[in-house]
Amino acid sequence: MTKKVLIVEDDVDIARLVQLHLRDIGYKSDIINNGAKALELLCESQDYDMLILDIMLPGSDGLLICEQVRKTDQQTPILMLTARSSEYDRVLGLDTGADDYLTKPFSFMELSARVKALFRRSGAQPDSAEKQPQEIELGELFIDLRSRRVTVSGKQVELTAREFDLLTHFARNPGQVFTRAQLLKDVWGYHHDGYEHTVNTHINRLRNKIEPQPDNPDYILTVWGVGYQLQHPSEQR
Repeated sequence: MTKKVLIVEDDVDIARLVQLHLRDIGYKSDIINNGAKALELLCESQDYDMLILDIMLPGSDGLLICEQVRKTDQQTPILMLTARSSEYDRVLGLDTGADDYLTKPFSFMELSARVKALFRRSGAQPDSAEKQPQEIELGELFIDLRSRRVTVSGKQVELTAREFDLLTHFARNPGQVFTRAQLLKDVWGYHHDGYEHTVNTHINRLRNKIEPQPDNPDYILTVWGVGYQLQHPSEQR
């Protein structure tokens, strides 16, 4: 079935161009120019496979929309568009639950690549049982790849699609150290200089959800000067 995207953007020209480029790569889309109306629609409908949100919107900004959506929906990919260029503003968008962001002005080739990567990751199915296990258990951490369900000490943890993919990538390679650039390529599906802090933000969000003490993690460790690794339970201190 054709994927359907909701574009929430108050700049009519940008919104129409985004819609045209989405159509060119095979996706349907609707446009809403007001944040409050978009939030009202999303509360009534679960009909969209992806959200593209501008941050600066009349009625209700994109950060609030993202935050509200994530209270009930952890899986739908969210791509944020922002004219704010500071790292703080970009990280703030990711902290509210966005999976990715683009800073204006952006190329539509890059937009297309990001959208495809998000759909590819959110819709990815685990490999066959002969190639990959369908369940991964590491100490108190349990991952069911078929249902995309994660529990820690028997309690279910709600992860976004990107957080799940990141955790699964670590869990399939316990003990292996990954640089931020490697994680960006392997989990996000692209590499772009300057976006490594996207990885940092998602690591922090993931730790806050799965670690008993996020500031003193048991599972996802920082390897200073290199990157991150998931520590095997048998090696936990």
